[in-house]
Amino acid sequence: MVMTAKLIVCFVVFLGIILPQVENIVETKFYVFGNCAHCKTRIENALKIPEVVSSQWSISTKYVRVVYNPRAISLDSLQKRIAAIGHDTEQHRAPDSVYSSLPKCCKYRRQ
Repeated sequence: MVMTAKLIVCFVVFLGIILPQVENIVETKFYVFGNCAHCKTRIENALKIPEVVSSQWSISTKYVRVVYNPRAISLDSLQKRIAAIGHDTEQHRAPDSVYSSLPKCCKYRRQ
């Protein structure tokens, strides 16, 4: 009986800590230009920051799925991070100098 009460108290405390953090998490996806596994690694590494819970870029669809805390970082900032490493997004174009330094296999057709 005492053990059950302790477990309930621990569970309530755990929920009190975890639930507010979960409420701040959203999932979204956006288009990122790229071609290959090298691009995938580069794009996902650009999003390995504390504000992002997870990210996964699909070579076939060209969409990156991002789970992040919008109170800590904006979607616009995430897209700017990706553009800064040479990959255009729906909202931001990578600097020409960075794009031109990508490996040949990673150069997508720019419009």
